Amino acid sequence: MIFGFGLPTRGPLAEPVAIKTLLAKAETLGLGYVSVSDHIVIPKTISPLYPYSDTGEPPFPPDGACLEQLTLMSYIAAVTSNIRILSSVMVVPHRNPVHTAKTIATIDVLSGGRVTIGCGAGWMEEEFEAIGTEPFKERGKVTDEYLEIFKELWTAESPSYQGKYNSFTNLKFEPKPVQNPHPPLWIGGESPAAKRRAVKHGDGWFPIGANPNYPLNTSEKFAAGLSSLKQMAAEHDRDPATLDLGFWSNWDHEVADRKTPQEGARHIMTGGSGAIIDDIGSLKDMGVEIFMFQLAKPDSLDASIASMERFADQVLSKF
Repeated sequence: MIFGFGLPTRGPLAEPVAIKTLLAKAETLGLGYVSVSDHIVIPKTISPLYPYSDTGEPPFPPDGACLEQLTLMSYIAAVTSNIRILSSVMVVPHRNPVHTAKTIATIDVLSGGRVTIGCGAGWMEEEFEAIGTEPFKERGKVTDEYLEIFKELWTAESPSYQGKYNSFTNLKFEPKPVQNPHPPLWIGGESPAAKRRAVKHGDGWFPIGANPNYPLNTSEKFAAGLSSLKQMAAEHDRDPATLDLGFWSNWDHEVADRKTPQEGARHIMTGGSGAIIDDIGSLKDMGVEIFMFQLAKPDSLDASIASMERFADQVLSKF
């Protein structure tokens, strides 16, 4: 099993000194992954459709502050030695696929093969409109096509592709990523569409447990979600054992009393270190190998370091 944490992209922890301090502590403690979220711009007015809160309100202030994901991942590669660098998740339709594939390959080369790409189709229509992407309502199809393009560029000697949203031929794409055949593509999301994407295009399934529309907020619900993923894999002649399994607890790991909105049961990965250890054990028995936690305290570097140390002592050391 490998454990990791989310690095803030806004606020006082998104300053260079704080970033380097958090990353140095993470490597010292033995954390294996650092994740970076993705927003390019944040419009002042957003429809409350964020999929990972009960109210639909996004978990950030509408101040527009956010470091660009792939640029930050490149910076992380430069100031770390061992930790893997995870996009969690990259909104695939936000960027031209050829340019994105080149950027990811570059980061993989510079990091010595430490990149994992968490992939999603996105949720904020206003951001799509501001960037000028392909239509928001077609984002699922765009994502699928762009993932195919990534793999073509990363693996083919003479890449070519004919699609609805992008086409190319007669080009050379070098250097290839260090990782063979390419950086892992973990598909984020809990919906049937996300699971199908994981089965058809992904190297892993990387859901969050707090989606009220597709809840995975207890071990039993995660088991049911995983069962449906395996059923889809069987339907597409895909061995589910070839998919990495991860779980992203994108809430404060020290929440003591969070209940599921459906039944009022204890929410997974809450309730203290003992309960979290039990949850990790349950998911491990189902094949989950990567566990991401929200360890940083948004407004304080010292509090974040202390939180990471407590997690290492109370949870990480037990595994």
